[in-house]
Amino acid sequence: MISRMPLLVSDHSWTQTVSTVHIHVPLRGATAERVDIVSTDQYIKVHFPPYLFEAFLLEPVDDDRSTAKVGNGVAILNLTKRDKKVWNHLMIDTEDKAKKKEIREQALLKYQEKLSAESRSQKEKKLAEKKYALETMMRLDKEGRDSVQKTKDAERARTTAELEAWQRTQKQRAEEEAELRRQRDDQNNLKALTEKTGAGGNVQPGRSGGEVKRQKKRADLPAPRCTGNIQVTFTPRVFPTALRESRVEEEEEWLRKQAEARRAVNADVEELKELKEEDRNPDCLKDKGDKYFAAGDFLSAVNVYNLAIKLNRQMPALFSNRAACHLKLRNLHKAIEDSSQALDLLTPPVTANAAARARAHVRRGSAFCQLQLYTEGLQDYQAALKIDPHNEALQRDTQRIRDVIQGTETQ
Repeated sequence: MISRMPLLVSDHSWTQTVSTVHIHVPLRGATAERVDIVSTDQYIKVHFPPYLFEAFLLEPVDDDRSTAKVGNGVAILNLTKRDKKVWNHLMIDTEDKAKKKEIREQALLKYQEKLSAESRSQKEKKLAEKKYALETMMRLDKEGRDSVQKTKDAERARTTAELEAWQRTQKQRAEEEAELRRQRDDQNNLKALTEKTGAGGNVQPGRSGGEVKRQKKRADLPAPRCTGNIQVTFTPRVFPTALRESRVEEEEEWLRKQAEARRAVNADVEELKELKEEDRNPDCLKDKGDKYFAAGDFLSAVNVYNLAIKLNRQMPALFSNRAACHLKLRNLHKAIEDSSQALDLLTPPVTANAAARARAHVRRGSAFCQLQLYTEGLQDYQAALKIDPHNEALQRDTQRIRDVIQGTETQ
C-alpha cells in the first residue's frame, strides 16, 4: 500500500508584538473536527489531511499561556513569548532534516507527556469530587439520623416526665382522699360515742348501739345533687396536629411572629407619601407582585416586592417570591440571598410554614445548581424532600443532582 506524503502549507501568515506571536493557517475548506493541532514551546503542527503545517519556532514560547482557535476556515494560534523581544523570523533558518526530526520528536514526546498528565489530573479530580460527594452524603445521612434520634429522645423524655407527673398527682390525690376519709371516720366515731353514752357513761334508754350507728350513717349521707346542664366551650386549635404530637410552644411562637409581621409597617418610608391607600398595604403589594409574576413580568414583580419589603421586612413570603423572580432573571446570587432571608424568617419550623420552607429550599437549591455548586444545592433539595418526602418531582430532581455529583449524568 502506497502512503501519500502530506502537502505542506506555505501560505500562512504571522504577526507579532513584543510579547505575543499570532499565526494564521488557512484550512482550505477543512472542518474543525478534522483539524489536529499540536502546540509545544518550540514546535507547532496543524494537520488537516492531506495538508500539514509545521513551524520550528525561532524562540521558545510559553505553551501553558498559548491558545489555538479554529473557525471561519482558518486556524489562529496565539503564542506568548517567554522573552519579550521582536523576532526577525518566525521559524529557525535551517534545512537540517536531522535537527528538525529531533525537535519534532522531542516536541511530540512533551506533548504526549502533557496529555498524560492532564488525563491523570482529570481522573484525580473526578475521584476527589466523587469522594467529596460521598462524604457529603454520608454526613447528611448521619445528621438526618442524629436529628431523628434526637427528636425521639426528646419525645421519650417528655412523655416520661408527663407520666411521672401524672403518677405523682394521682398519688397525692389518693393520699388526700385517704386523709379525708380518716378524719371523717374519726368524727363519726366521736359523735356515735357521745350519743351512745350519757354523762354517767350509761347507754341512753330505748336506743341500741346498732340503731344509733345506722341513724348516724344516714344523717351523714349528703343530700342528692340537683340536676342541670353545664356549658363547656373549648378554645379552637389553629393547628390540626394532635396535642400529644404537636409542639405547642413553637406553634404559638409562629402565630405570634405572624401577627407581629402583619402589624410591622415602616411608616417612615418616603414612598408612602406618593402611594395610593391600597398600595400602602404589604399584603396588597404581595398580591400585585404575584400577578406580575404569573404574567411573566418578573422585573415589575421585583419592583413591587422591593417596595413591600421596605414596608415590612418580617414577611417571609415577600423574600421567597422575590427569590423566584431573581431565578427567572438569572440573578442567582440575589436568589440565594432572598431564599436564605425567607428561611431565617420561617422559624420556628412548624406544620403551618412547612410548604413555604420547602419552596424556599428548592429555590435556593436551584440557584446553587445553576452556579454549578451542586453539593450545596443537594443539601437544600434534601432539606425540602425531608419536609415533603412524597413529592415525586422533588425526588427526581434530588436524584438528578446526585447523579451529576457522582459523574453519572452530563452536567
